Amino acid sequence: MAIAPMGHDQLRELKNYLKFLKDCGYTEIPVRALTFKRETSAPDTAPPMPRKASSQTQATLEAVHAELGDCTRCKLSSTRKNIVFGSGNPKAGLVFVGEGPGADEDEQGLPFVGRAGKKLTEIIEKGMGLNREKDTYICNIVKCRPPGNRDPEADEIAACQPFLVKQLLAIRPRVIVALGKPAASTLLGRPVAITKERGIWQEYEGIPLMPTFHPAYLLRFYTVENRRAVLDDMNKVLDRLKK
Repeated sequence: MAIAPMGHDQLRELKNYLKFLKDCGYTEIPVRALTFKRETSAPDTAPPMPRKASSQTQATLEAVHAELGDCTRCKLSSTRKNIVFGSGNPKAGLVFVGEGPGADEDEQGLPFVGRAGKKLTEIIEKGMGLNREKDTYICNIVKCRPPGNRDPEADEIAACQPFLVKQLLAIRPRVIVALGKPAASTLLGRPVAITKERGIWQEYEGIPLMPTFHPAYLLRFYTVENRRAVLDDMNKVLDRLKK
């Protein structure tokens, strides 16, 4: 029996499905035998969706990742190497939201792995006494690297924002930390003067939100005052997590 070739949309769906399986941890494709009737090209029963022991939070976050797929929704897709979705504990009570991937992140497909990432790890582990992988989840407002590490543009943020919203609603952390002006402005839906508003509690969808300096800002302007400011902000976050 001849089988019609797959169209472009079907190939894209298949690619996204295979990526979804990989993200779920599968190394083989779960299949079962399909029985075809002679008079139709459709199977009697559809192949089962893969099942894996996981919480509803994890499943929802994985679904968001699968929906994002091999995204081409904005012009950043033409220059990126890898989509940087997020990393950490999907059940974390604390989520850090940054601006966008840099060169190291684009290369590895993981957020905050370059110099700014090392500074963030230092803040989390040495400053807060937490474990980055176990106690936090980290993502960015845009999932692809802006060329030259420029600020994300409005259309790029708009294209990615639905997925950021779904990520945060899937995790539903107890506290969100917005790293820098672009992240704080995007989450709060208004321009944020980070030097004036850092350290002041805000709210995102009922979740306490703490704006603070981006780790890259600390690397550029590493002063005792800036370092103390971030540590003060993180102490407020720790106090809120303990309540």
